[in-house]
Amino acid sequence: MSAPRLGFVGLGWIGAMRLEAIAASGRAEVVALCDPVRQRLDAAGAAHPDALRFEAFDALLDRAEELALDGVVVATPNALHAPQSIACLDLGLAVFCQKPLAPTAAEARAIVDAARRADRLLAVDYSYRYTDGARALRRLVRDGELGEVFSVDSVFHNAYGPDKAWAHDPALAGGGALVDLGVHQIDLALWLLGDPAIRAVSGRAYRDGATLDPPGIDDFAIVRIDLEGGATVHVAVSWNAHAGRDCIIRTTLFGTRGGAEFRNVDGSFYAFDACLHRGRTTTSLGRETHDWLGRCILDWVERLGESPTFDDAVERSVRVAEVVDAVYGRAAVPAT
Repeated sequence: MSAPRLGFVGLGWIGAMRLEAIAASGRAEVVALCDPVRQRLDAAGAAHPDALRFEAFDALLDRAEELALDGVVVATPNALHAPQSIACLDLGLAVFCQKPLAPTAAEARAIVDAARRADRLLAVDYSYRYTDGARALRRLVRDGELGEVFSVDSVFHNAYGPDKAWAHDPALAGGGALVDLGVHQIDLALWLLGDPAIRAVSGRAYRDGATLDPPGIDDFAIVRIDLEGGATVHVAVSWNAHAGRDCIIRTTLFGTRGGAEFRNVDGSFYAFDACLHRGRTTTSLGRETHDWLGRCILDWVERLGESPTFDDAVERSVRVAEVVDAVYGRAAVPAT
């Protein structure tokens, strides 16, 4: 396939970032832009004057065949991910979807099933997997350098909260800090450990320090995931945290032969260190800054250029949604 021809739906901060990552790479053609906010649409259109502009999603889909689109990037509010992604897949278009894949596991399953039926590539923007540090930790686990990993402790505490109104609307967001930040940490932990089966999930969501009875928008959540083989994952995430810095992002692995850690530097959202621990000794595995931000979508574009067919690795995104459902009390997580 020649350079994939792409449409972009949702041009807010994250959508615009992913658009510019694609444009800067030169690996795909930006063919169509869609956003109901005219100011955002015009700003993106000014940077990509050859792309057609659409304020309505359905209008873009009506022209998809004429535009010879290969795929669509969906970066809209969470509640729109399922209907928009499924509509694209049903037309034979590959999809790159912002995280979470959907607010609930049932919707995430429906999207994955649509991709499987259409035999089209579906990917989700779980970008931390594409950092050098996370990949170094995964190699340590895979190569047995840590021995048997029995504990993962993962946190993402943000001194800010989302400035988007929809992120505070349960009907549009499907949850709060757990859906916004926790899904990253859950996905990363499962990926680092090689996708072991989940035996049980427990947790609690809070709002202003009080236990939240969903549906609602949590600003703090804790999760415990018990895995096949005996390992346990602990996740804690929050908005507007008393963190003493912009944010704390950290994933720590403990094994029988060593430990390892992936952590942000000085409260940065973009700079990360990775290190290996042996007793009281620490060995640096490297530091990185902004270079990782577009790697996830560029990987999707590269794979789309090679073959647009379905990849069942996206099933992990359904498992992440199942964990969220369990914490919110929507359903128990089946053994996988």
